[in-house]
Formats: sequence, C-alpha cells, structure tokens
Amino acid sequence: MKANVLLVDDEQNILRTMKICLESIGLEVTAISKPDEALGIAAQTQFDIGFFDLKMHPIDGLQLLAEVKKFSPDIVAVIVTAHGSVDSAVQAIKQGAYDYLQKPFDFQELQHFAQKVYDHYALQKQLKDLQQQLHQYQAAENIITTDPQMLSLLNLAREIADTNISVLIEGESGTGKELLAKFIHKSSSRTDAPFTTVNCAALSESLLESELFGHIRGSFTGAVRDRQGRFEIADGGTVFLDEITEIPTTTQAKLLRFLQSREFERVGDSQTIKVDVRFIAATNRDLKEALAGGTFRDDLYYRINGVKLKLPPLRERADDIPLLMKHFVKRFAGENPPEISAESFRLLTEYNWPGNIRQLENVVERAVLLAHGKRIEVFHLPDELQKEESKRLVSLEQLERDYISRVIQETPTVEEASRVLGIDPATLWRKRKKYGL
Repeated sequence: MKANVLLVDDEQNILRTMKICLESIGLEVTAISKPDEALGIAAQTQFDIGFFDLKMHPIDGLQLLAEVKKFSPDIVAVIVTAHGSVDSAVQAIKQGAYDYLQKPFDFQELQHFAQKVYDHYALQKQLKDLQQQLHQYQAAENIITTDPQMLSLLNLAREIADTNISVLIEGESGTGKELLAKFIHKSSSRTDAPFTTVNCAALSESLLESELFGHIRGSFTGAVRDRQGRFEIADGGTVFLDEITEIPTTTQAKLLRFLQSREFERVGDSQTIKVDVRFIAATNRDLKEALAGGTFRDDLYYRINGVKLKLPPLRERADDIPLLMKHFVKRFAGENPPEISAESFRLLTEYNWPGNIRQLENVVERAVLLAHGKRIEVFHLPDELQKEESKRLVSLEQLERDYISRVIQETPTVEEASRVLGIDPATLWRKRKKYGL
C-alpha cells in the first residue's frame, strides 16, 4: 500500500493508536500532535491521505484541511471527531473531505475504514493517470492505446497510409479492424474523400456483386433503376471489405481483376468504369486455412496482402483495458461519469474479454445505465463477469458488505432496505458506517 499519510490529533494516546493501526496495513504515516506544526510539514511534503481531528487548537481540523489542500490538492482527507453530527459531516465534505470517522472506534474498525480510504485514493490516482494517458495517446478514430505492440502497428499504418498499397487487417472479432482501416484513411491524403464499408458476410453472392460493382436497370429481378456500387461511390477515397474470406469464388475472380486494373463493369452492363480507390480488407479467420481448403484464391490473397496488419486481442493488451474502460464510461455517462468500485475495477481489468473491445464497450454501457449515476458495483456487471467473481474466495465480511451495498442501491428507502435484509434500521446504519456505504 504505497500512500503517504498525514495524521494529526492533539490526543497523544489516540495519535499513537491510530499510527500503529495505519502502519499495520502498510501505510507510511507521519503523526503530529500539534496542528500548527503540521502546516509546516505539509508545506514541504506531498501527502496522499490525511486523518485530521476536528476539535484541535489553535487550528481545527477543517481549517487544517483547507491549508493542507493548498500544498496537496488531491489529498483524500478524513475528519475524525468525537462530536459527530450530520452538520459537521456535511460541512467537512463540503470543504473537501472524503469522509468522516467518529470516535470511539476499535482497532479492526479503523483498519477496515482505512482500507476503504486507501482503495478510494488508489482508484482516484489510477483514473487520474489514465486521464493523462488518454490525452497523450488518443489517436484519430478513437484508437486508444499505450501498448507497445499497438503503437508499433499504428506507426506502420501511418507510414503506409499515403500509398496505394493494399492492406490486409487480421484480428479477432471486436478488436477494432474497421477503426484501424478508418485510421489509415484519415491519415492519408484521401481523408476528405469517401470511406465506404462492405460486410461481405452479410450479403448473398448476387447482392454482394451488385453492392461492390453496381448494376443497371433490368439486370436482375428487382433492379428497377441504375445503381452505383461501392467502388464507384468511393472514387478518390477508400473501400473497406470486412470478412473478405466470405466472398464467393466467382466474385473473387471479379475482385481480382478490379484490383489489378481498378476497372470493372456494373452488373448487366458492358461499359468499363475506371476508378481510383484505396483497398483495405479484413478478416477474423486464418486466411491460410481458407487457402488450404480451396475456398480462397491464392492469387487474390497475394494481391490483397500488400501489407498485413495483425491486431492483437484485448487480453494481450491488458494495460489498455483501464484506458478503454475510462473512455467508454465518459462516452456513455457524459460530463459526470460515475465512480467504479474497487472490486468492479478489478473484475473488469482481470477478465479475459473473448469478445475484445466491442464486448468491453457493451459491458460498460450496460453498467453505466444500470448504475443510474451512482457508483458502478459488481452486480451492475453481466453474469459472465459475476461468475468469475464467484470463483474467488472472499471473507464473510466482504460478502456481507457487497450484499448490503446491492440492497441499498436497489431499494428506495432505508426502511425498505432494512426489511429486505431482515435487520432493523439502527443495525443497518451501524453496518453502513462500518463498511463505508
């Protein structure tokens, strides 16, 4: 637990006890009994966490907090008071305290409370670091990464962006193949020209050929007027063919001819049309298997494989998961994104993500909607992530805390929460205080 703690209390016995307790969970503690001396130390040292007694002389805890924040603006501060009241708690939080701790408390209660304060500090620090990284690494088309392999891939994509060489993008579903294709397009001199996308797996053979090359009226049933194909529409720009392994072999022959000459005829027409387009293809399958199975032409493969860019799955970009998570929370929540509980954050960053970035995006969108502006908890996550959590052995205390938190969020009043939990409101109040809920 790497955090520098400033502890100020003018009662020596409490100061000693709190110092021993905080150090027992690994915190670095500077303990001071005189608040005016604390000001001098705070002016010279950055502190991450602060515990300040409310009733001190000649400076009280709230005054001390205001002064310390001038030197450590991000300090996570707790006001400790034996005169606990709603008024003092509200005033403390309004003046920048994270929470307040009421005397008397036992050793274990203080340990648990300090752990909660540390978790909040660690999460806020990580999110702040992520925000800085987002500003540094967010590229065109929202490709967000600090991963060396991805950064190298983007550098190569920039290098070949302003050429006419064909590009083949490989990667599992949800890894961002279309985003990378758009990145190449935006990084080229074609950026102001059209970028068109065709999903080859979504169209039948006849419709795919018409989609790519266009058709003239009467060329087949339903062709009631002439229609431009995607290659013609994208003249001067870029065409992106996704799932290219799904193209039928007859259409593959026509595509090969087009890539060799940039010429084609609309379906049902004999007039040759010539266009200038950049060609990018993508697949989530192993093309070598398609070649070996005879479902994909060798000559077409060598034509589209001018430069191959292989996108790594999200599980191989673990450091990017928090970055992407922060990005999606802000996208779906707007200017006031909810906090993410420490357990939820851990689950999201440790999950294997078989559906890659697309799956992460969907999970975050769902969690933001279910949280309704409150903190995102484990129970806001889908079943597949909660099952991963259920495999982890935790204490009865942690199970109780998580369940009480869920009931509080899903019931309209404290009385209703008490009824669901089968305890009286006073007991619920004590447990909320114990767990910091």
